[in-house]
Amino acid sequence: MPTKQTRKQSVSVSRGARKRDEDSGTEVGEGTDDWNQSKVTVRPPDQLELTEAELKEEFTRILTANNPHAPENIVRYSFKEGTYKPIGFVNQLAVHFSQVGNLIPKDSDEGRRQKYRNELVAGSQESIKQVVSDTEVLEEEEEPKEPGTEAGSQTDVPVTEAAEKVIEEEFMAPVQPKERKLTNQFNFSERASQTLNNPLRDRECQMEPPPRANFSATANQWEIYDAYMDELEKLEKTKEKEKAKTPVAKKTGKRASRKLTSMESQSDDITKVSQAAKIVERMVNQNTYDDVAQDFKYYEDAADEYRDQEGTLLPLWKFQNDKAKRLAVTALSWNPKYNDLFAVGHGSYDFMKQSRGMLLLYSMKNPSFPEYIFSSESGIMCLDMHVDHPYLVVVGHYDGNVAIYNLKKPHSQPCFRSTAKSGKHTDPVWQVKWQKDDMDHNLNFFSVSSDGRIVSWTLVKSELVHTDVIKLKVEGSTTEIPEGLQLHTVGCGTAFDFHREIDYMFLVGTEEGKIYKCSKAYSSQFLDTYDAHNMAVDAVTWNPYHSKVFMSCSSDWTVKIWDHTIKTPMFIYDLNSAVGDVAWAPYSSTVFAAVTTDGKAHVFDLAINKYESICNQPVVAKKKNKITHVKFNPIYPIIIVGDDRGHITCLKLSPNLRKMPKEKKGQEVQKGPAVEIAKLDKLLNLVREVKTKI
Repeated sequence: MPTKQTRKQSVSVSRGARKRDEDSGTEVGEGTDDWNQSKVTVRPPDQLELTEAELKEEFTRILTANNPHAPENIVRYSFKEGTYKPIGFVNQLAVHFSQVGNLIPKDSDEGRRQKYRNELVAGSQESIKQVVSDTEVLEEEEEPKEPGTEAGSQTDVPVTEAAEKVIEEEFMAPVQPKERKLTNQFNFSERASQTLNNPLRDRECQMEPPPRANFSATANQWEIYDAYMDELEKLEKTKEKEKAKTPVAKKTGKRASRKLTSMESQSDDITKVSQAAKIVERMVNQNTYDDVAQDFKYYEDAADEYRDQEGTLLPLWKFQNDKAKRLAVTALSWNPKYNDLFAVGHGSYDFMKQSRGMLLLYSMKNPSFPEYIFSSESGIMCLDMHVDHPYLVVVGHYDGNVAIYNLKKPHSQPCFRSTAKSGKHTDPVWQVKWQKDDMDHNLNFFSVSSDGRIVSWTLVKSELVHTDVIKLKVEGSTTEIPEGLQLHTVGCGTAFDFHREIDYMFLVGTEEGKIYKCSKAYSSQFLDTYDAHNMAVDAVTWNPYHSKVFMSCSSDWTVKIWDHTIKTPMFIYDLNSAVGDVAWAPYSSTVFAAVTTDGKAHVFDLAINKYESICNQPVVAKKKNKITHVKFNPIYPIIIVGDDRGHITCLKLSPNLRKMPKEKKGQEVQKGPAVEIAKLDKLLNLVREVKTKI
């Protein structure tokens, strides 16, 4: 039932609406039944028309706790099984929002302290309110008393004064807060300003437990007796081995015998650990010398672009060993199979200071210590490594002996060694070279010595067999004795090298400064003689590309390049100091390096400059140090140089020292031996034309 008020309102509204209709001129009754009409549904134009069955069909959706974005194919490495395995369990947690609040539990220490602090503050406020209320009471007591009577006023004065004093003492006296412990100003952070801590990560690792085995045994008298007998048999075997050793090995064997007896039982364990220790040592050294390794692999001197076709040498590693101190580097050779391994021979060039010798093999992966160490009683003057069998190293000694070391058998003694019976040299052996196997597939090598003999050595079964190939004689030095005999002056050989293509041809340099072109087929006659130098020939080497060109150096300060068909040199370079060694570059027919006794290394490129070196750089620390040998690496752009203090320095060639032909648009760069031969021939033809005109 609507109230009267609502009825009046409805009537007034209807009258007002009727009046507005009359004013607007519309007829009464239009649109009065609109409210009475039923609701009409409005359908969007793109709505699907479905049947009753389709409308009644129910679609169920199951909500799961899985993360739809979580990967399902995660694979990780299993150290236990040594393979990659898929992970079955994937973390489905997805964090959408997280916030660190500053609420404190009531039961915690911090909550109790805060509650106690709030109670103290509330108690101090109540005491102040009590004092204020007491003062108000005193003032109310003073108001009803009239000041007419003197007696009453005199008696009330002390009461009011006392009240005022109490109020002043309460309000004027500062409220002393409770002493709080000062926070550490260096390690203080408010709770409201703490940063969000990163979520902790759990890293788990499962390992296979080591295998266990139960061992139990009983020791009786017979077992103890057998153990002693086994020990005696081992000692007898070691004594037999010592007897079988050469006399040279006895001295070193005596020193090691004491260690052998004490550590014989542990020898098996040491050999097992040695390989692992080598690997760990190499890893530590690679970390220590990481910057040098990075320079070796990636560094290129950018300043070469602004130099006028000149280059530099970047020092990399320095190799030295305490056992080889004060022994000169007398020979260098890269291993033909392992490009990071090279052999170093140590001895002495001083006739008055001859002592022991050493053969060391270093790897660029471990600069701090040699991979192999062999010692000898006589100084090593030369060495060479076999191309097909890179574990065989032949050396020549100052006392005239030659020996072969086998790196697979790391004993201190050589596998093969010449003796006075087997035809050893009577003077120092200055150079040795491996040659191709003979008709019976026996290994053989050649040696040259100051005694004038060039000897071919062949490994037959377990001994060295020698054959004299040629005896050097100084031409024009024969003298006749009254008895009808002729005396020949022996030529002292200092260096030799075999031709790359013609097997039987080789060159021999002598102390008299001459170079002889010899053949294996002729033992008493030279194919040709070159008046090369005024002093001893220190090195002679064929060009690796051009079959007619060879190079020689001498203590007379000169380096000469020859065509073996012409008796005069094609190029002559004066380096202002005695030249110890020369070497052709393996990547170009026109590039070679030379080292001098003043501590400098010289690099030449005939294609860039025919008159002087394009790099002239001191490479040893002290001026007194003399550089004795140099060798190019067959693969990498580096050289190694050795000095008379036993140090070996590795140097990297800058880009200008190894320039290769530039690519032209639309043309392929021609590479190969034919291009290198043509490049050197072009230079030689210029010199030949000049010589023919003269």
